[in-house]
Parts: sequence; structure tokens; C-alpha cells
Amino acid sequence: MDKNLTYEYLHGTDIYLYQRRDMFRMNTDTALLAEFMKINKGERVLDVGTNNGALLLAANRYEPSYLYGVEIQEEAAELARMNMRHHGIVHADILCADYKEASLPAVDVVVCNPPYFKVGEHSHLNERESLKIARHEAYLSFPEFCEKTSSLLAEKGRCYIVHRAARVAELCTELTLHRLSPKTLQFVYDENKEEAVSVLIEAVKDGNNGCHVLKPYYLRR
Repeated sequence: MDKNLTYEYLHGTDIYLYQRRDMFRMNTDTALLAEFMKINKGERVLDVGTNNGALLLAANRYEPSYLYGVEIQEEAAELARMNMRHHGIVHADILCADYKEASLPAVDVVVCNPPYFKVGEHSHLNERESLKIARHEAYLSFPEFCEKTSSLLAEKGRCYIVHRAARVAELCTELTLHRLSPKTLQFVYDENKEEAVSVLIEAVKDGNNGCHVLKPYYLRR
């Protein structure tokens, strides 16, 4: 095996997959989103910024009809393809493309662990380019994500994201502006911190009013 690759499992599942040591890796948010998202048998699922394909592998447990992944970095896209092959998944298509411009069919579910930080926020000069792309909205702002996602989702299609809790008002406003109604929220707390660190959001295209706020999820260290 390539010395730059590791073989690890997605927490909370029995899924093992390959990761690169020098690129964005699975983390707590990946595992939380994999548990939070709801996929029904026969649905078409799109993962935006798929990286190594971890969320597509998690979605595949529910027998979707097709899996799509969009990834702007070719090395990450190839890693996702490698993980699809490793798991014998043939009903998947991994595109190396800018999500805003990608040619994609209509889907039932979009999942995304998007860049948390706006350009220039929390930047590190020595941070690898691949990590900057994953962590900062250089190539995909949240409004751009919402606009494209709304155009691809079928009527009553669902979108699942995990993001910084501090941006929840902005996130819900932007989703609503693009016909994506926030329907379920769950705040994530680190037991050693006073305020929520993350928020999980389910949004429904042209959904009715009303939002469920689930019990908080506590990260135990």
C-alpha cells in the first residue's frame, strides 16, 4: 500500500476506507453527518466536496439507486473512486469539477460537510492548499452552495449539512432564500465548552413551515 495512505474506519459504522495523510481527513463532523442524514432506498444521493467518499459509503448502506460525488481536487476525487471500487460499488459517479458549474442530474438528497470559514478567516500561511480548499470558502461560498443545491434537488428533496453553530442564523436565512426550508436542527456541544460548536441541519426543498430542534449531541472527550 502507498505509504501516504492509511486505512481507517468511519466512527459509528463498520466502514473502512482509504485516506491520504496529506489531505483533509475524516473527522467528528463526518461521523456526525453520516449518522444524522436520512437516506431512503432507491434515492439518488449527491455528496458535495466528497473528498475520500466517506459520506457516499455511509449513504450506500441504505440502498440508494445512484451515488454522485463532486470534488474540485483531482487527487481527492481519485481517492473517492478508489474507495468505491474497494467496496464494489458500481452505481457511483465521482466528478472532478467545480460544483457551481458541474453538469449533474436531479437528485433526491444532497449531503455536504462544507468549508466552515470565509476567505481570510482563520487562515494559516503554512496550511497546505488542499486543506485550505476544504476549510475555506475560496471555491464555494454558502450562498453559491444553496443556489446550486436548490437547482438540483427534486421537489421535497432533502439537504443535510454540518456547519459552525455560530453561523446558524446566516445558514438558515440563506437556505430559506433558496427555497430550502430548515426542518431539523441538532446542535453539537463539546462537554468542555459552554457554547455549541457545530450544528446539523436538514433542509427540505419547498418544505412547509415548522422546524424540529432535536436534543443536543454532546461530544465526550
